[in-house]
Amino acid sequence: MPAEIKLFMCRTDNFGALLHDRESGETAIVDAPEEAPILAAIEHSGWTPTMILTTHHHADHVEANLALKQRYKLRIIGPEAEREKIPGIDDTVEEGSVIPFGSETIEVIATPGHTAGHVCYHLPKSKVAFTADTLFALGCGRLFERPAPVMFESLKKLAALPTDTVVYCGHEYTLSNARFALTIDPDNAALLARAEKIEALRADGKPTLPTTIGEELATNPFLRWADAGIRKHLGMEKASDADVFAEIRKRKDSF
Repeated sequence: MPAEIKLFMCRTDNFGALLHDRESGETAIVDAPEEAPILAAIEHSGWTPTMILTTHHHADHVEANLALKQRYKLRIIGPEAEREKIPGIDDTVEEGSVIPFGSETIEVIATPGHTAGHVCYHLPKSKVAFTADTLFALGCGRLFERPAPVMFESLKKLAALPTDTVVYCGHEYTLSNARFALTIDPDNAALLARAEKIEALRADGKPTLPTTIGEELATNPFLRWADAGIRKHLGMEKASDADVFAEIRKRKDSF
């Protein structure tokens, strides 16, 4: 039986998530951006959290760590490379780590780029990935602590997941990302259709998540570095995949 997920908003544009194993009752909080919305989601679900899965050290992902730990006596798990920066951390993980979670396991994928130690959490049995600030719907994270070639390698790992993997990311940036994507890939019919749907969802105040790896491969320019149309549009027909990605990221920074 696949894990159950409840997605909700925190702060101004962060997503919070509860991950629940139906068979064991075990529940994880994926990042802790803000205490009050997380407490409300816990109360509404009736689930008792046993752990926080931290993806990276930025304040808008760990702000509620200590308050939630004190309230629920839960374990905080996060990347070894950011151990000193994550409040209340108990256990650390790195590339290839496996976390037991009820009736299945959570695989850790190291995805440095946005931060030096960013990790993503993948549940292969449930076909779900939490990508936080590495991969967004139609976007990718800013490169604060590692350069473009490092983020490129991280995104390649996520792009290689099964196409039916359901993706939950860290922020509601999809509308802005869609508008930028159309400047890079203007003739992509799938992107044009998706952008129209996103405009309608946001106009109604509805979230744009989850997405899937397959949908991102078809429409997200940050995963479409090999696409001939994008390369022609950028005038980079003979450039390396990594250089195409770097140029797209550079353009997004000033969009």
